[in-house]
Formats: sequence, structure tokens, C-alpha cells
Amino acid sequence: MRILFSKYQGTGNDFIIIDNRNGHIRLTKEQIGVLCNRRFGIGADGLMLLNSNADYDFEMKYYNADGQEGSMCGNGGRCLIKFAYDCGIHKDAYSFIASDGPHQAFIGNNRWIHLKMKDVDKIESFNHDYLVDTGSPHYIKQVQDLDSLNVFSEGHAIRNSQPFAEKGINVNFVEPQPNHLKVRTFERGVEDETYSCGTGVTAAALVFAHNDNGFNRVNIETKGGNLAVEFQKNGEQQFENIWLCGPAVFVFNGEIDL
Repeated sequence: MRILFSKYQGTGNDFIIIDNRNGHIRLTKEQIGVLCNRRFGIGADGLMLLNSNADYDFEMKYYNADGQEGSMCGNGGRCLIKFAYDCGIHKDAYSFIASDGPHQAFIGNNRWIHLKMKDVDKIESFNHDYLVDTGSPHYIKQVQDLDSLNVFSEGHAIRNSQPFAEKGINVNFVEPQPNHLKVRTFERGVEDETYSCGTGVTAAALVFAHNDNGFNRVNIETKGGNLAVEFQKNGEQQFENIWLCGPAVFVFNGEIDL
């Protein structure tokens, strides 16, 4: 089977994307794992199918690099919008369905992709750290000297600890700066540090939101580049109109035999 694909990246978080609007592509867990393998395949943090959907502009089907179907991926969603645009789906505003429900998106004047995330109404304290679900489950831990932290070792230990070992959790290490947050993430499914995680930086922004209610914009520095999270804070744990904003970049097109 010969597959046409595209490669995109959002702040270094990279994805294989396949146009499957005709519904002909059926990939096994093993095939997806090979495609995402950086030595024996194309190499990516995840794989996405752009599927047709009668009620939306399209459906986002996301798979982790290990071949398992994944939960919501924020950087992936932004890259899928750019891919849809490059496929000729030109709209002022996009509406698509993902694993965690419907999403809206638009392409800003600076060519950044603005992706609306699901509302969040709970931030849970856990061992002096925080748990937040922003479409994917996240563990948020504040640290000092983030640049020298062994993210793989520390993230792997938390991800495989109780009660997270069975289903996994994404682990985000956050170092607040005067005007932004620095974030590094260990992602489940990839089982390694990624250059950026969209749902992770969203979770971090909510945890470190300003104390005052109302509009918030939090600038984020990741290993792969800069992002921003905008949201409305209504009360201690009520977050609405959450937007993940950042670049989505085409890398190359190709074809591969499976």
C-alpha cells in the first residue's frame, strides 16, 4: 500500500498528516508505530488523519507515536488546520471534531493558528503539584533551573508512578519568568520529552493564571519555540474561551510503501 503524506510541525512538535477524506486509509497500530519511528520510518511525535464528517469541516483522528489512538493534541490540531488550508479548505473560521469534542480555529493575521480548546472547570492539587485535563491529562510541576533538569528521567518517573502508570499522564515542568512561562514536557505515547506540547502549555497557563478574574494572555517559551494561551478566567477554577495560539509550519510532502 502506497501512502501519500505530509509532515508539519508546531514549535518542534512534529506530525505525519494524511488526507483521508475518502476513507480509504486503514492503519494498524504497528504500521503507525513504524511510520512515526525516527530511524525506520518517517519520524514524528504523532500521526493524524484528516477525515470527513457531515456535521463539521472535518474530523481530526490522532494517534500517538506508539500507534495507540491518542487524546486531544493542541499542536496537532493547529497543524491540521494549516494542512486543511493547504489542501484547499479555505475558511475564515474552521469547525472540526476531535476526541474531546468540537473545536473552532482560525488563521490570524500573523499566520499563527488560533485553536479553541475545551473549557476547564477543575484544577486538582496532587502532592503539592497540579492535575489538569485540557483534552489530555496533564501533571504540572513548578521547578527551578528548568534548562538543567533531566526531563526524561523526572517525567518518566512521574508518568509511571501510581496512580498514573496504567493510563499514563503528560508531565509538564514549569519555570515562571517575569513576563512568561518556560515549559518542558514529557509526553505519554511518545514516552520521551517533546519540543512542545499544546495541551500541556495550555494546562500550565491555567495553573499559573493571574489571580484576577477576566481576560488572561500567557506567553509560553518551549524548547521548540513560542506559544501563547488566551482565556477568560471566571472564578477560582472556571476557565472559558481558551485559545492556544502559535505557528504551524509545513515541512515536506512524501510517499511511502507499507
